[in-house]
Amino acid sequence: MTVNISRRTALRRAVFVAAGAAVAAAALTPPVHAATRTPEPDKLREAIRRAQERNKRVLSGIPSANGWEMEKIADDRGHIYTRPVPGTPVDGVQVRMGDVETVLVHVIRRFHYEIDELRRDDLTGWRHPSKVRKGLAESNQASGTAVQIRPGFYPSGVRGGFFPHQTVVIRDILAECDGVVRWGGDDKRPDEALFYIDVEPGDGRLTEVAEKIRGWDWTPGEGAGSGVDPLQPSRKRAAERLARQQS
Repeated sequence: MTVNISRRTALRRAVFVAAGAAVAAAALTPPVHAATRTPEPDKLREAIRRAQERNKRVLSGIPSANGWEMEKIADDRGHIYTRPVPGTPVDGVQVRMGDVETVLVHVIRRFHYEIDELRRDDLTGWRHPSKVRKGLAESNQASGTAVQIRPGFYPSGVRGGFFPHQTVVIRDILAECDGVVRWGGDDKRPDEALFYIDVEPGDGRLTEVAEKIRGWDWTPGEGAGSGVDPLQPSRKRAAERLARQQS
């Protein structure tokens, strides 16, 4: 899929954000001072300048393969931050915050509980746009919408790294995520370590899946680590159906 993010669009976005922030600040001012607290031109211009500088430093203006904008830095006022992966020994993983984070962390946790226990350095999330190949699914890492799990064990371009029973669990995880996550092992050029968001920004299916996972996380006996049976007939049929769709 192709999504072009023009420089003009980025500028308009910076102006909108800066102006919105200034107006919101004025709106929160007590009525008695409202007339004298409207945004001043110099302050508005300064807010716009700072927003432009932030965008220039963080945003690339280029979409990854799944349509999400790649970012040039992480953990510094962008959308991508190091997030915890509860129940595992890893220090964290750099992913896009919000619904993307919720879904990918769920995938990682199920992998840890049901496929192979992770070690401290077994995850690779965000990568700089210059470090990924733009035409491949690995570019999704630069937008914070993909993770590689144990990439040293499952090298890119090679198939067959998982045992059959492990592949069954992977298929069940994908089906549980209702198709908003794709496994790199199904790509034309396989990357069996890679799991990535397979819908564009704004797709409501991602939000629905994330809300479902959050509900599980608050319910004892549900979600990652709850001991689901991927061989249960209904789950297996769902996994097989999705595999045919994504192949």
